[in-house]
Amino acid sequence: MVWWPIGASLFASNIGSGHFVGIAGTAAASGIAIGGFEWNALIVVVILGWLFVPIYIKAGVVTMPEYLKKRFGGQRIRIYLSVLSLLLYVFTKISADMFSGAIFINQALGLNIYIAVVALLLITALYTVTGGLAAVIYTDTLQTVIMVVGSFILMGFAFNEVGGYDSFQQKYMEAVPVVTGGIKESCYQPRADSFHLFRDAVTGDIPWPGLVFGLTILATWYWCTDQVIVQRCLSAKNLSHVKAGCILCGYLKLLPMFLMVFPGMISRILYANEVACVDPAECEKYCDAKVGCTNIAYPKLVVDLMPNGLRGLMLSVMMASLMSSLTSIFNSASTLFTMDIYTKIRSSASEKELMIAGRVFILVLIGVSIAWIPIVQSAQSGQLFDYIQSITSYLCPPITAVFMLAIFCKRVNEPGAFYGLMIGLCIGLSRMIAEFAYGTGSCVSPSVCPTIICGVHYLYFAMILFVVSCVAILVISLMTKPIDDKHLYRLCWSLRNSKEERVDLDDDNWVDNQESNSMDIEEPTEEQSFCKKAVMCFCGLEQQNGPRLSPEEEAELQRKLTDTTEVPLWRNIVNVNALILLCVAVFFHGFYG
Repeated sequence: MVWWPIGASLFASNIGSGHFVGIAGTAAASGIAIGGFEWNALIVVVILGWLFVPIYIKAGVVTMPEYLKKRFGGQRIRIYLSVLSLLLYVFTKISADMFSGAIFINQALGLNIYIAVVALLLITALYTVTGGLAAVIYTDTLQTVIMVVGSFILMGFAFNEVGGYDSFQQKYMEAVPVVTGGIKESCYQPRADSFHLFRDAVTGDIPWPGLVFGLTILATWYWCTDQVIVQRCLSAKNLSHVKAGCILCGYLKLLPMFLMVFPGMISRILYANEVACVDPAECEKYCDAKVGCTNIAYPKLVVDLMPNGLRGLMLSVMMASLMSSLTSIFNSASTLFTMDIYTKIRSSASEKELMIAGRVFILVLIGVSIAWIPIVQSAQSGQLFDYIQSITSYLCPPITAVFMLAIFCKRVNEPGAFYGLMIGLCIGLSRMIAEFAYGTGSCVSPSVCPTIICGVHYLYFAMILFVVSCVAILVISLMTKPIDDKHLYRLCWSLRNSKEERVDLDDDNWVDNQESNSMDIEEPTEEQSFCKKAVMCFCGLEQQNGPRLSPEEEAELQRKLTDTTEVPLWRNIVNVNALILLCVAVFFHGFYG
């Protein structure tokens, strides 16, 4: 793949309905600080393209758990990470996208939530199953154009409605609901720091140290170690295309502040009684949720503000973003399952069997996701985006710690990484379970969770969990036997340019049994039944065998796949553009800080 569809696909895979609904909703409630979550990516995508992806390419891996297996050996870290990733897909990414898509469809069309979401999931899975990664990347690129154009049009309508940016700032600070039910003013008055990214370290709803450091830890997990994102980068023609794609994605990540945050805040101005409701009875009347209705900010703006034709365009934008995010997750989850879990159960599985298993797993994932809809619907805690980020803060910092230390500290070994993950998981789960048990509460009805457990902001908790995980990994690694350099060639930063042949710590359990591969057995050609043809077409299986590569051809192919050399001209061009991108990030943070 060349750079521009990769950059567009990175952006489209990241921006789903959860962003449109969640970011606009949080913006309506508390101002522009939530935009900092998007702008943080401008820095992290540079880290992805310049530090992480070169190691992944040199390692010759397909999935992130596969990298950890090569780096540390053994099976338990790889399997743990695969299972955790699949759980995160179901309980945060898929559930959040479905829930936000359901909110939009319900507001826009009044359709039954379950019928709409089931239909969308089935259509999405259909072209994921039959198309594979290439189809997903190209559809992502097309949908990115639809999303950006439609969102720009809505932004223009919104600013025209409030009379420009200066009027927008004034009116937002005055946007309060008529019915307050005698509730204290701080629950419904806009925050005094609504137009500042960096907020007080103690009293801020998104404290600035958490935004700068805690969020970077979470963003590093998402952008640098998540299968959905890294899979796009690994499909690039060469490393220069990877870097260029990351830069394009960084510039596209400037847009959510203007396309989602500001429109969400304008929605509060135009529909203060509904979007900014504070009385539980009023909120339940408008959106069937007692804790607040900020999640309807963006859908409300589309339904009430745009004319019929453009309203249909924006509906297509929502559906495109929902399907884009879900296709990415389905495709990557299928890869994780077949490569990292199924091959441990069936070590001699043929290519045909692996492909069918991946397709069937997508269908199972759809079933679990549909079953999870009622739970997501009943667990809406007012601000969807905060829910997603808090779950991430409790589970993902240990993964960030393991990947960073695996790449940049060759002394780290398998016992240190595994037990560091386990310690981090126990700490994170203790906070997450306690928070769910007591409830997150709201301004009107605060949670009774003890302050010592739930009083620490989730971004601060991510920082603490990351540091504890790093210390645990390093201490346990130093107390146990180190890994010899011969096992680490081209797997960590200090040995990235090594030319020596690497000796794998463990033989890969996925046996490439070409001699017994059922796809390579010559069978007498016979006319296939219609049903068999339909199944083969659905699963994307070719009926003709491809040419078998000689050992020399296989070695040359492997050399090309792990080559990170760049043409000096293009290397310098992408490096200069990366510096420009970082300067742009600093400027915008300073301007809105």
